[in-house]
Amino acid sequence: MDKKLKQYLIKSFVILILIHLGYFIYGFYKFEGIGNIDIYTEFYRFKFYDDVSISHFFVTGLFLLFFLIFLLKNHSKQNYSFGNLLKIGGILLLISFFSFSFFVSYSFGLNAKMRTELSEKKLNQDKVLLNVLRPFLYNYTSYSSQKLFNPENILYPKPYPVIEVADSTFVSGEYYSVDYTYYSIDTLKMLTADLNKVSAATSTILDRIGFGKKELLERVIKKNVIKDSTEIIYKGERVNPEYDPNICIFLENKALYKPIDGVAIEKQQYNAAVKRYNLLYKYKQDSLLSNFQKLDTLLRKYKIETFIVPKDLTKDVEYFKNHNGELLNEIRNNFDRKALTDKFNTLERLFYEPNYLHPSIITIFFSVVTGAWLIGFLIYIVFNFKRKIA
Repeated sequence: MDKKLKQYLIKSFVILILIHLGYFIYGFYKFEGIGNIDIYTEFYRFKFYDDVSISHFFVTGLFLLFFLIFLLKNHSKQNYSFGNLLKIGGILLLISFFSFSFFVSYSFGLNAKMRTELSEKKLNQDKVLLNVLRPFLYNYTSYSSQKLFNPENILYPKPYPVIEVADSTFVSGEYYSVDYTYYSIDTLKMLTADLNKVSAATSTILDRIGFGKKELLERVIKKNVIKDSTEIIYKGERVNPEYDPNICIFLENKALYKPIDGVAIEKQQYNAAVKRYNLLYKYKQDSLLSNFQKLDTLLRKYKIETFIVPKDLTKDVEYFKNHNGELLNEIRNNFDRKALTDKFNTLERLFYEPNYLHPSIITIFFSVVTGAWLIGFLIYIVFNFKRKIA
């Protein structure tokens, strides 16, 4: 490959880079904002009928046309070996790829602007807020769901979490009465040798938890043997969530609105439970109000229709916290739940599964790239061969 051809190819790549930069900048300023994202939002996938597609068609066509004309006119007389022809073919394939992928740079521009408006850190902060406030945001009919709200979902404070034990008693005929008892979930670590023998040392350990080895074994939920030690997870003290003054229905839900990527679900659930408990029972009411005000700001930022008045919702939460037995049929927490869910599902996809090259056009894209390269390369070989023998 001679020096002039190398210079020509380098200049061609520089032009391509500048065009890609132009599409990147165009995408950056074309992004319409976080609030306008919906379930149909995706990074560009070449739609054949809009400004990007039409300009792409003409820019790509003109570039490849003039590139091929000047390549054949000025650089097709050399007597290249088969190896050099392969190198030239590889470079032409790259040029073909970059010539047809301007829309990818446009998508990079959209993504860059999106992350300028909403960084991953800010997105995670919004997730944390929604995860903490999740139990306050259900539709009123959901509060009667035993699956969503039950004592086994309480993660904080101690002695929670608990395990439910159902005890059925025969009444008559086909009727049984069922009593539900709750026990704290406790952990005991001891040497396996001590567990397997009755000794003074063993008794001392068991005395600290209030019952003997036999009762301990009856209460075992799970045993984990770690080298020469045994970790026993067992049913501890009896707990009565229904009569616990520091427990209300808002603590009986541990679901996350949207988990943070890369952080253990259990850890997020526990952290949210601690913050939620503190808002309800430890901090002043102003802290809860402040969080609902942040929620209101969040909903407006994402352009979610909302009827939430932070002061009213704070009063409702306080009321139902202190009247735990009443049905939550008048809690004033109405907003467009589906729109918020769709918004965050879309953001998750855009952040973590961006699909700059949409699956629906991958086959077409690479077929066009390969076809254009093959035609151009064959024309170059034919012209090169004819000029050599002329």
